Amino acid sequence: MEYTVKQLATLAGVSVRTLHYYDEIGLLPPARVTQAGYRLYGPAQVDALQSILFYRALGMPLAQIRPLAALRGEARVAALRAHRAALLARRDALNSLLSTLDKTIEQEEGGISMQDTEKFACFKQALVQKNEAQYGAEARKAYGEEAVEAANAKLMALSETQLSMIVLAPCIISASFISKKTTPL
Repeated sequence: MEYTVKQLATLAGVSVRTLHYYDEIGLLPPARVTQAGYRLYGPAQVDALQSILFYRALGMPLAQIRPLAALRGEARVAALRAHRAALLARRDALNSLLSTLDKTIEQEEGGISMQDTEKFACFKQALVQKNEAQYGAEARKAYGEEAVEAANAKLMALSETQLSMIVLAPCIISASFISKKTTPL
């Protein structure tokens, strides 16, 4: 089935202007343009728009979406599976934050007592899940399941001071390189 710009915009819940913009930047060109200048979109463009909207939901910039939206067949399925894993990780991180928030509220109301480690576990878990979404498959392929799980367990066992040093280390290293005067070769 073919859709006009307005029909596809209505179907997908985006504006006509959004589809025009995606066409202008080469992200989602129409399947064809009629002699009257109307853009028509076919099944491949519908699938590509769905992918674009999936990736936008994660906050991915359009420049990074371009190569993913063009994928077909097994490559598209693999990208969608990776996207699904990232969404699941985000959901798990939110669930962990909500659980800790609920416990904190209950503690403030005098219902329970929380250990200090409980207060920060969700933040460590969020870091593990973020790393898992970004690098999990690659790390498992390179180092194996046991090594990745052991690394994640070590991260979860870090103190807040140790964790902050890991998180801040790239910033400190970058700042030290920026602050040093270098001479051209």
